[in-house]
Amino acid sequence: MKAVIIYASRHQGNTAKVARAIAEVLNAELLTVDTAHGTVIDEYDLIGLGSGIYWGRHDEELLALVRAWPAHSNRKAFIFSTSGLAEGRIFNRYNRRLRNALTEKGFMIIGEFSCRGYETVWPFKLLGGLNKGRPNESDLAAATQFARGLRVPKAG
Repeated sequence: MKAVIIYASRHQGNTAKVARAIAEVLNAELLTVDTAHGTVIDEYDLIGLGSGIYWGRHDEELLALVRAWPAHSNRKAFIFSTSGLAEGRIFNRYNRRLRNALTEKGFMIIGEFSCRGYETVWPFKLLGGLNKGRPNESDLAAATQFARGLRVPKAG
């Protein structure tokens, strides 16, 4: 299985830590959203997309990248994120916009992962930040376990 992970990690490096943990398990190529433009995603069996959550949603450049892709029939994808605040049941459905953008392009979402990340955006900066030390070893172990569940045996 050939996999690629495209991610945006803008402030604390939280999402980069999770992306590396997942990539190691999947033996995936790791690209930042800034370097992923022009990547031929048809070359990959599995595509992972993730970012920090900024004001309740994934990174805008990541969303724009997905929207610029051509349609794909049943290509497998997964979503991951880090956030300062927990996702609510009614509000703050963090993955919704990215999930919708992917499914509109014909991708089949085979998994989603999220964990807390260290957050220092105002007003949390005034309090010394939120979730200091996150993602921690436990979060990265959970990301690794998530990635193991994504592995698909090679055909033939």
